[in-house]
Amino acid sequence: MKTTLDEQELEQIFQQRIDNEQKIEPKDWMPEAYRKNLLRQISQHAHSEVIGMQPERNFLTRAPSLRRKAVLLSKIQDEGGHGLYLYSAAETLGTPRSELIEALQSGAAKYASIFNYPTQTWGDVGAIGWLVDGAAIVNQVSLQRTSYGPYARGMIRICKEESFHQRQGYEIMIALAQGSEAQKQMAQDSLNRFYWPSLMMFGPHDSESAHSARSMKWKIKRETNDDLRQKFIDQTVPQIMFLGLEHPDKEIRWNEQRQHYDHGEIDWDEFNAVINGNGHCNRQRMEHHLRAHEEGTWVRDAMTAYKEKQRKREVQVA
Repeated sequence: MKTTLDEQELEQIFQQRIDNEQKIEPKDWMPEAYRKNLLRQISQHAHSEVIGMQPERNFLTRAPSLRRKAVLLSKIQDEGGHGLYLYSAAETLGTPRSELIEALQSGAAKYASIFNYPTQTWGDVGAIGWLVDGAAIVNQVSLQRTSYGPYARGMIRICKEESFHQRQGYEIMIALAQGSEAQKQMAQDSLNRFYWPSLMMFGPHDSESAHSARSMKWKIKRETNDDLRQKFIDQTVPQIMFLGLEHPDKEIRWNEQRQHYDHGEIDWDEFNAVINGNGHCNRQRMEHHLRAHEEGTWVRDAMTAYKEKQRKREVQVA
């Protein structure tokens, strides 16, 4: 009499749970491919949050007012917290954080290409909050319903904070667009430089993505790259119009039949170049991360020693 289930039967039960909208938890059985796909996505998301703190850091001392400085500092702290939530979620899949960070530093793991573009003006800080965090929200709202429990629950708070970041960025853009001619030009220049890279954040077309089909089947992702990108484009057009700025995409047109905006094609050669380490700031971003990681070694060592001391004390008491 058969008492154990084979791999195929386990996968069928697993897929049935997914189809029934049941959350998968860390101790549940899951296909190894599901674990690897999930780990790749969550770790990439975590790396993006941590590296994403860098582009705005130079403006902490150059923000135009104390209020702007405090808001920006709060935002950067939020991004660091998001990275911690996501690393913790990734660790529930059985991979220690040290391995995740090592993969980032060796280049084996990726982070969002958008963070390899430089921030040249205060307008760029506004564009990052409005466009980059705006694109992140479009993607992350659906991730609140992702099939893996720890990831879905972590996204609830992250989305709330990202919504604050998006409003903070758009407030900066409004102030610039309604300011002097030079300030309005600064806003336009930042929009021109960050608009297309923001569209690239959603990844390649689904037909060219190596992971999209499986992620959709397992409901790790709930919407396709192209659908999410279209949603972002549609919501951004009226925002640009409200600012009184010129849209960077000269081919943008409302399609009455589709009830969506038609748009120009993304420069995928640029996307691939940045992903493969040839962006403006790839080397700078990683060098800074490595330096900060090395300088923080004593903190990690002290925490490890303290935890070991506490463990020994608990053993003696017991």
